[in-house]
Amino acid sequence: MKRMLFSAALVAAVGLGTVAADSQVADPYANNAAAGTLKFPLTAPAGVDSKAMERSLPGAVNTGPFNDKTWKYGTAFNAPPGAKIWNPVKLKMMQGGKVTGGTLFASTDPSTYCAMANAGYDFIWVEHQHTARDWANTARLWAACPQAKAVPGVRVAYTDEREIQTATDSGALVVVVPTIRSYEEAVKARDWMFFPPLGKRSQGGGQAFGASFWGGVPGGYRQTWNDNGVLILMIETLDGLKDADRIAKIPGVTAIFAASGDLANHTGYRQGDPDYERNINIVHDAAIKAGVRLCGPLAWRDRPDYTCFQAGSETAAIANGVKADLGPLANTQPVPEVGPWAKK
Repeated sequence: MKRMLFSAALVAAVGLGTVAADSQVADPYANNAAAGTLKFPLTAPAGVDSKAMERSLPGAVNTGPFNDKTWKYGTAFNAPPGAKIWNPVKLKMMQGGKVTGGTLFASTDPSTYCAMANAGYDFIWVEHQHTARDWANTARLWAACPQAKAVPGVRVAYTDEREIQTATDSGALVVVVPTIRSYEEAVKARDWMFFPPLGKRSQGGGQAFGASFWGGVPGGYRQTWNDNGVLILMIETLDGLKDADRIAKIPGVTAIFAASGDLANHTGYRQGDPDYERNINIVHDAAIKAGVRLCGPLAWRDRPDYTCFQAGSETAAIANGVKADLGPLANTQPVPEVGPWAKK
């Protein structure tokens, strides 16, 4: 018994050590120099207005009065020449392959998540829009098997800096943003998804930067993220349809998603009705004209030009898997004449 307790304690300690080490790597301030050891030759003199808004420092690329509109972005975070794509979902999309995302809707259990992530999907669509799931739980799910066959993905609740920033900092490689209602909202989604100069994502650390996630990818996570992150925007409303062409052409948008359910909900027509199908075709046309991927539910995998799909939930996957596994033995239980399993 003592040996078992010691082994359990050792495993726990090793696990905590791994998390701690990974957190240190993911902390952007972990390697800051000790206070009092640095020199600052270009800093403004104490108590003096250096006129930095009016004039640049010697050797600067951006000269003259400060102007955020004409600022020339530097080369500090350029990807290395010839850097290759390391996100398999982005690579498959670029190749024109069909991508599937399995939906984790209700489960908060890491073992269920990891089973789905190794079941054959390209990414796992962790649902945040229509659940009360919190980000701490989602981060734990992804940390349980960050390099499973299916990459971490999420549908965030809405277009919001905290939602999208937390998703990416926690390790998401695919971010789905629902109910995009305007071009301006789509630009915000892009901005929070990607680092400058493409977007406005803050570099603040998180487990995505750690060694067990993407901290060791070739070329560096910060430097190559803009080429590897997958952003999918969902068109679900009449005002979203109005701006669909402009939304699809925003630099950084990987795909647009024709939301089968909410395009019925927001328009008053069902699949198969001419008005419904016209709206779906608006999304289709926007994707084709912009040269981005077109997404929809898995049931639409045979619709022309659709190459990106949301598959069913974990409960549906379990039910379908059991039926496939058991074959003719599925659902062959006898029905007793009495008791709780008797016919009602």
